[in-house]
Amino acid sequence: MISIENLNKSFGDRVLFDGVSFKINSKERVGLVARNGHGKSTLFRIIVGEESYDKGAITMPRGYRIGYVQQHIQFTENTVLAEGMKGLTSSEKDHHWKVEKILAGLGFSDGDMVRSPHDFSGGFQVRLNLAKILVSEPDLLLLDEPTNYLDITSIRWIVGFLRAWPNELVLITHDRGFMDKLITHTVGIHRKKARKIEGNTEKYYDRIAQDEEIYEKTRLNDERREKEIRLFISRFRAKARLANMVQSRVKTLAKMEKKDKLDRVKELEFSFRSKPFRAKQVLTIEDLSFAWGAAPPLFENLGFSIIAGERICVVGKNGKGKTTLLKVLAGTLSPASGTLIYNPQVESGVFEQTNIQRLVDNRTVEEEILYAQPDVDRRKARNICGAMMFEGDNALKKISVLSGGEKSRVMLGKLLVTPVNLLMLDEPTNHLDLDACDALLAAIDTFDGAVIMVTHNEMFLHALADRLIVFGDAGARMFDGNYQDFLEKGGWGDGTTITRRSDDPCEATAPALPHLNKKALRRRRSEIITEKSRVLKPMEDAIATAEQEIEKNEALLEQLNQKMVDASQQGDGDRIGPLSQKIRNCQEIIETRFGEMEQMDDQRQRLEKKFEKRLAELEA
Repeated sequence: MISIENLNKSFGDRVLFDGVSFKINSKERVGLVARNGHGKSTLFRIIVGEESYDKGAITMPRGYRIGYVQQHIQFTENTVLAEGMKGLTSSEKDHHWKVEKILAGLGFSDGDMVRSPHDFSGGFQVRLNLAKILVSEPDLLLLDEPTNYLDITSIRWIVGFLRAWPNELVLITHDRGFMDKLITHTVGIHRKKARKIEGNTEKYYDRIAQDEEIYEKTRLNDERREKEIRLFISRFRAKARLANMVQSRVKTLAKMEKKDKLDRVKELEFSFRSKPFRAKQVLTIEDLSFAWGAAPPLFENLGFSIIAGERICVVGKNGKGKTTLLKVLAGTLSPASGTLIYNPQVESGVFEQTNIQRLVDNRTVEEEILYAQPDVDRRKARNICGAMMFEGDNALKKISVLSGGEKSRVMLGKLLVTPVNLLMLDEPTNHLDLDACDALLAAIDTFDGAVIMVTHNEMFLHALADRLIVFGDAGARMFDGNYQDFLEKGGWGDGTTITRRSDDPCEATAPALPHLNKKALRRRRSEIITEKSRVLKPMEDAIATAEQEIEKNEALLEQLNQKMVDASQQGDGDRIGPLSQKIRNCQEIIETRFGEMEQMDDQRQRLEKKFEKRLAELEA
C-alpha cells in the first residue's frame, strides 16, 4: 500500500498539485488520468524519488519495491535474454524461461533472444526495459504509456498478463479501452486536486461532471441567498424591533462560505475539413506487391477497392509492413508490382511519423498551422494549436526545440486544416492524451471522406472499422467485415492469441495451423529451415569460439602451473606473485567461458526443439 497526503508541487509560478491526497490499497489496479501537462508523469517521478515536491508526504511499507519503466536506455549485457534476466530477483536468477515468455509476449522472436540489445530500435529497447520490470514482480508497478511501442498482438498479451498481476498497478495511457480492461479504480488529477473512485474512466468522468453540476447549482443558490440576506440587512438595519433578526442574518452572512465560480475547462473539439467527392469509387488496388530489395515480399497480390466514406483499418504485428503499405498507397514508395487507380477527384491527406521532416525548424507551431492553408486565420490556427496541446505560449515554440512526439502533433494539426476527401493515418493516437484521443475518434467518425488508418487501438477499431487489412506471418489480406466480425471468426488465433494457464500467467498456447497445399507446405518448410539456420548458426559459432578460447587458456594454464612449480622449487619469490595473478586470470576466463557455453548450448537445444516441433506440425 502507498499513501499520498496533501502533496503540493509547483514549477515557478505554475501550480501543478495543490493538496493532492489518495491511497493505493493492496492489489488495486489504478488508472491515472488527466490532461497532458497536468502532472501524471510528474507524479510518477515523485513516487519513485526522481522528482522533489514542495509539501506533503508519501508513505509506504518498509522494503516496498516499486517498478518503473525508464525511458533512458542503458544496457550492459551482450544478449537480449541476458539483459532481461537482470530483472529477476535473487531467488529466481536462473529462471531464463520466465524472461523468455515475457519477451516473446512483447514481440521478441526466438532469434532475437541472442542478439545484442543495441541492435534494436528504440521501441524494442523500451520493451526490453518493460520486460525487466515485469519479471522483477515489484510490489507496485508504474506504467507510463506502455502501449506506445507495442503492436496489437503484444497489447492483447499484456492485457492478459496485467489482469493476472498479483500486486498493485498504476497505469497512464492514452488508450481508454486498454485502461478500462485492466483497472479497478480511477484516480483523476482535475483542477490541481486528485479524486479517486472505484470503477473505470467513464464512471470517473460521469462523477466529475455530476459533482461540478451540483457545485454550480449550489453556488448559484448561495449567491441568491446572500443577495436576499444583504437586502434584508440594508432594509431593516434601522428598525429597532427587527434588530435581533438583522443581527442573526449578519452572523449567517459571516458564516457563509464563498464558492468561487469554476474556471471553464476547455473541451477538446476539432474536425477534419472535408472536400466534396461526387463519385462512388475512391481507389482501386490490383495485384499490389512490395519487397525491400531481395528480401521476401511484405505483401503481394493485394487487391481491393475503397468506396466513398468507407473506413479501412490496417492491423497486425510491428515490422510486417503496415506503414510500408500506407506509404505505397500515399505514393511515397513505389510498389514492386501492381497498380493503384485513384479517382481524379481524390484529394488525400497523410499523417505518417516520418512526415515531421517537412516541418520548418525556424517556424513556430502557430506559423506551421497558419501557413498550411491560405484561408486559415490566426484564431483558427490558435484553436488547432490548443487542440493539439500547444496552449498559450506553447504555440509560439520553435519547431527546432520540439520533441518527435510534439512534431507529430503539429503534423496532425496541419492535416486538420487541409481540405481532403481521403485520410491516410499511421497510428495517429500515439502522442495524444486520453481526451485528445476521444476528440480524434469523434473527428474521424464525422469526417465525410474515406479513411485508411493503421492503428493498434482496439477502441478505434471497434468504433470505426468497416473492413480490415490484416498483416500476419503470411503477408497481408483483406478481411470483409468489422473488427468484431474479425474477432468472432478467429481473430488473432492465427499465431498471435495469448491464452493463460492457471499455473502460469505467461504461457502462450499454439494455435492450429491452417490447411496448406503442397506448394505452400514446401515453401513454409523451407522458410522454417532457413530461419532455423539463421537463428542457430550464430549460437553454434559462439559456442565454437568459446570452446577454442577454453582450449587455448587450458594450454596456457598448464604452462603457467609448470612455471609456478619451477619458481617454487627455486625459491624465486619475485616470479611467484605475477604467476599467481596470471593463473587466477586464466582460471576466471575458463570458468566464465564454460558458463557462457553451457547457457548458450542449453538455449540452442531449446530453440532446436522448437524448430523441430514446428516442422513436425507441418507434416501432421
